[in-house]
Amino acid sequence: MRVLELARWRREIEGFLPHKPPMEELLRALRAAVEAPETDSVRLVVIDDDWLKGKIGELCEERRPQKRGDLTAWLNAKGFKPEKPFLSEAPYLILVFSRGERVGSAWIAVGYLLLALEELGLGAVVCTPKNPGPAEELLNVPKDYKLQAILPVGYPAGFKPSNERNKLEKVVSFNEF
Repeated sequence: MRVLELARWRREIEGFLPHKPPMEELLRALRAAVEAPETDSVRLVVIDDDWLKGKIGELCEERRPQKRGDLTAWLNAKGFKPEKPFLSEAPYLILVFSRGERVGSAWIAVGYLLLALEELGLGAVVCTPKNPGPAEELLNVPKDYKLQAILPVGYPAGFKPSNERNKLEKVVSFNEF
């Protein structure tokens, strides 16, 4: 599939099927992520241990700051919940770390990874922990690395209804904002 087709097709998933994708498929997607520029400042950690997945899920939910006001209503209307059961239910978690100020390289790697997973028929959810410190401590992450994202990965059990995609002219402008 071509990149634009993959980007158009990609949808948010609703849970994961219980069986684990073969490690070869996961490694194939990870190879695509490593093709992102400047991945010398990126570290991808794959978690498939059930206890670790559960503990990371607990840590990410437990210290999540409370959302207030209109934001809470908007998040609820969109189906977002503070609980993240997919962190322990997914067959794999891919934790994405950046070193120092090189955050952009990590997010480029995430983009490559999401498209590669889509091409392989695997689903992922992007979770950005608000307080990554406890998970970093659990995994003995060096102080110069910061957890940017957690991607639960597996075969999708279903897809959420898709929101209408933005038109190009709504998002892109030339020579002015």
